[in-house]
Amino acid sequence: MPDSSIAFVPSQQLSDARLSQTHIHSWREQGFALVHDLLPQSLLVELKHDALHHYPAPGTEAARSYNDFSSGQSLVFPSRSAAFNAVTLHPALLQAAADLLDIAVMELRLTQSDLWPKYGSPDSQTDSDHEDDNSDQRMHCDYPNHSLVHPPQWDQPEAVEMIVYLNNYEECEGATAVVPRSGPEDPAYPWPIVQTPGVGDLAYINDRRKAEAHIAEQDPQGGAFRAQHLYPREMVAEYQFGSALLYRHDTWHRGRPVKPDTLRLVQNLTFTKAGREWLTPAHTGWSWSMYEPDKFMEKLIAQATVEQRTVLGFPAPGHDYWTAYTIAAVEARYASHGMDMSPYRLNARHFAT
Repeated sequence: MPDSSIAFVPSQQLSDARLSQTHIHSWREQGFALVHDLLPQSLLVELKHDALHHYPAPGTEAARSYNDFSSGQSLVFPSRSAAFNAVTLHPALLQAAADLLDIAVMELRLTQSDLWPKYGSPDSQTDSDHEDDNSDQRMHCDYPNHSLVHPPQWDQPEAVEMIVYLNNYEECEGATAVVPRSGPEDPAYPWPIVQTPGVGDLAYINDRRKAEAHIAEQDPQGGAFRAQHLYPREMVAEYQFGSALLYRHDTWHRGRPVKPDTLRLVQNLTFTKAGREWLTPAHTGWSWSMYEPDKFMEKLIAQATVEQRTVLGFPAPGHDYWTAYTIAAVEARYASHGMDMSPYRLNARHFAT
């Protein structure tokens, strides 16, 4: 990456951008909200520059290997891109997730931050030979590969998923399609959600045509449900550069094809409620990132705000982890990186003697 320095947005900017009540209501009732102005444009321009430096140009031989979703763990948090890390823990995103879940920012936990490329096929007829091809994605809910269990009832959401777009829709298309929920009796949102790839005997297949053929064979009733209630009702989220699509683990959605020979870039993030151990991280743990000789992750932790550290799982001020002994020990670990331990010292509940 061009810039591997540590960079965060100060916590005092937390209130600069907040979701409207309309956005919050849409997310809680319909399952999604598309927001255009949460993040500063200058930061997103820097992030796109880093992403273009990382991924091959569209139309090249190297680009043809990218037909599945995710970065293949090549551009995930913590990243050598300062802009990527700044977006991941940006106060506006943290506040948005907290507002949607109706909790405090420090009750959030980060479980995913991954910058994905999606390349348009040279052939506009995206009838792939590969089941894992992500060009024309099948309708699905995300919970099977984020949770060990099943989402609770609709009015008790546990997680917020975000897609931050680094292109304009007119430039490359590839918008996410969502199925809005229209109330507790909506036939598109039955309980439990078992008509999605990866649940029960249904295989994880990305390609829409192959996935629907598989579901129709394995579960004809489920296939009929999907054909009747999901695809006819999908709405396309026509994003702008910097737009954020906020949705849920139990929202029906899918990725649509990108224009031929174009590259769509998005940063995908997930924030969950603290204490939900069944909602597992999508990447190698943050602690494993400390196994680097330049102490990159330690410096990131030391320079983060209290809120940002807590979202990563660092014990919050006032947590019963903090005693005179543990404060001294953590200070010894991070002092050379400039970490201020005063918030933990002032709020420590137990001081062992």
